[in-house]
Amino acid sequence: MLMNQTQKIRSRRRRGIILTAQGWEKLLQAKSDAEYENNSGKRYSLESLSELTGLDTNTLSKVWSQETPVDKRTLKSCFAAFNLTLASTDYYYPEVASEKREEPEPREPEPHSQPEVPGGQMAVNSPFYLERSPIEAKCYQTIRQPGSLIRLKAAKGSGKSSLMSRILAQAAQSGGRALPVNFQLADKAIFQNLDTFLKWFCNYITLKLRLPLNLEEHWSDFLGSKISCSAYFENYLLPQIQKPLVLGLDEVDRLFNYPAIAEDFFGLLRNWHEEAKNLEIWQRLHLIIVHSTEVYIPLNVNKSPFNVGLPIYLPALTEEQVQDLTRRYKLNWSLEQVQKLMVIVGGSPYLVQMALYHIHNQQITFEQLEQISADSPNIYRDHLQQQMWSLNQNPELKTAFAHVVNSDDPVELDMVKAFKLESIGLISLQGKQAVPSCQLYKRCFFQQS
Repeated sequence: MLMNQTQKIRSRRRRGIILTAQGWEKLLQAKSDAEYENNSGKRYSLESLSELTGLDTNTLSKVWSQETPVDKRTLKSCFAAFNLTLASTDYYYPEVASEKREEPEPREPEPHSQPEVPGGQMAVNSPFYLERSPIEAKCYQTIRQPGSLIRLKAAKGSGKSSLMSRILAQAAQSGGRALPVNFQLADKAIFQNLDTFLKWFCNYITLKLRLPLNLEEHWSDFLGSKISCSAYFENYLLPQIQKPLVLGLDEVDRLFNYPAIAEDFFGLLRNWHEEAKNLEIWQRLHLIIVHSTEVYIPLNVNKSPFNVGLPIYLPALTEEQVQDLTRRYKLNWSLEQVQKLMVIVGGSPYLVQMALYHIHNQQITFEQLEQISADSPNIYRDHLQQQMWSLNQNPELKTAFAHVVNSDDPVELDMVKAFKLESIGLISLQGKQAVPSCQLYKRCFFQQS
């Protein structure tokens, strides 16, 4: 019996620790400050960090990956190199295999199941959802940490909402109250001023939690909207549910069109995240912020939620991932066919799934897909019309995209226009240079633009 206990203790010691979101932010901020003060603003290489910390580059890679446990002495050395002290809130012990919660395994399609029509959020149990390891595992791990914040960014059609729904499902399985909040559902009138917007936000959360509305008791015109909103969460919502509250804030890009509201609301989210370092009640609030475009509105770096927490960028699908999808659609494709598809539609999950769905249902052949153009019958017609509608709402954006499409070389664009075009998936950025994100757009928008 004593031997078993000793073995358990030794096993626990061997597990190592990983930085929490709070510890990671603290280390990154100190490193950034040191780079600015001592390295002319240039980033430290792994070799330079090795000299500063006295740790080998392999060990530092483990620390920076935030996936592999390291011993406490290693993290203390990293912190000490930047005049920091490792606190108990800066790290956690990851679950060992025997304790680990089971993550949902990707389901294989049933022999007679039909693929769902691509577009919008995929069902949580969809066998056609493609995991992009280690992104999902890292998100599931982070959302369990007290006061955690995850930022998901990618172009439209990249699977952000589908990933968010899976993180929320994981949070619910772990005992939390998980709520999606889509800002596209808010009426335009809601954005007329901060007070109206924050009251809508509190009302919406209260409704989703199925609690009685209690705004009057906590809202004070004298204290202002932000303090009143914080008081409503701190003194009413969070104590009432007595468990973690996980909010998935989807389509926050809409707020970029209302800079005055955006600045105050995003500052409020940042403040709540910081409060979790000091007050236990705020450790119950977990945030997932989902957006398509870079943050092009001016925000104070100390009041922005876009430079804290876990940043997740969803990359384009790889050849191997697209090949995996072809198997799920019961298509016996060669690597050459996969490569040709990716030339046409790039690595956009939506565009790839559209092609595979229609080929699976024999609505188009691979040969017809290769010949696709603006003048041909087109499985992407609705998508292209929607993209053209978006461009027509902003003539300057349309002109900028026409410049990119009609050029044989990469084009340098105004930063805001580039971010907006990237957010709807029309271009890819190579540094400051823009190119069409795939051949489909170059073929089908050449004449229209």
